[in-house]
Amino acid sequence: MNPIEKILTHFPMMILDGALATELETHGCHLNDPLWSAKVLMEEPTLIKQIHTNYFAAGADCAITASYQATVEGYKDRGLSEVEAIRLLKESVHIAVKARDDFWSDEENRYGRPKPIVAASVGPYGAFLADGSEYRGDYQVSEDQFVSFHRERIRMFIEAGAEILACETIPCLKEAKALIRVLKEFPHIYTWVSFSAQDGVHISSGEKMADCARWLAKEEQVAAIGINCSAPTFIHSLIKEIKSKTAKPIIVYPNSGEAYDASSKQWNEVLSSQPFSTSAKSWYEAGARIIGGCCRTKPEDIEAIADWARHK
Repeated sequence: MNPIEKILTHFPMMILDGALATELETHGCHLNDPLWSAKVLMEEPTLIKQIHTNYFAAGADCAITASYQATVEGYKDRGLSEVEAIRLLKESVHIAVKARDDFWSDEENRYGRPKPIVAASVGPYGAFLADGSEYRGDYQVSEDQFVSFHRERIRMFIEAGAEILACETIPCLKEAKALIRVLKEFPHIYTWVSFSAQDGVHISSGEKMADCARWLAKEEQVAAIGINCSAPTFIHSLIKEIKSKTAKPIIVYPNSGEAYDASSKQWNEVLSSQPFSTSAKSWYEAGARIIGGCCRTKPEDIEAIADWARHK
């Protein structure tokens, strides 16, 4: 049984964590860097563990590792050896597993909830490029090149003990297909695939969310299909699009609702008509069964979701 199915068999929904980078910045980290949060794996790994712990305490059933923008190539560009780069990629999983195990060792933390799982963040090729192309999907890259790019990193995460892969912020179906090709080399592991979206119908590349869901629906190792790192206003419609093509669990973890200005690299606050946790409840009612937050969401948002989800 895959890890998501195991949780959803016994609980009405699975709660993800929220933004890691946002919390790192809150604690004084400067992430305006091609390595983004992967930079902190080099500099302050204990802080990453603390943030994972904070999300578990808030009610998260899953920690997504600090590896979204971590690649051997990226670390080597920073001057690290290949051996050290590989160690850091695996360390992203080890940190999350240690945070989970320490949290779960306290019996008081176990009441009324599943044992949390660790998902290795497999960011898209665009995250390595660090040019925002994961929100455009305009890659001039073949499917075979995607396979070569992702294969060894995925192998490292599995060897390190990740229980599931989070193939996230994927902007185009071609990259998703390549990731599934890699996954078939590791038949014992499952993944979720979540896309970035440009509106309530289309992913970032302009392809229809429904077409992506239809293609992924037949893949046994795909444990869930959904959307992340996109505007909350798109989510209800996208859930409907996915639901029309698959019976697989739907996963959503959008941004807080703030708008990102790529030129200034700043977030501009946009006042939402309702709290994030209230929106999350409407996504559950629409059919999503795995819910959390992406950029600019916080442990308080996850705690607010857990407050109503744990009492269902």
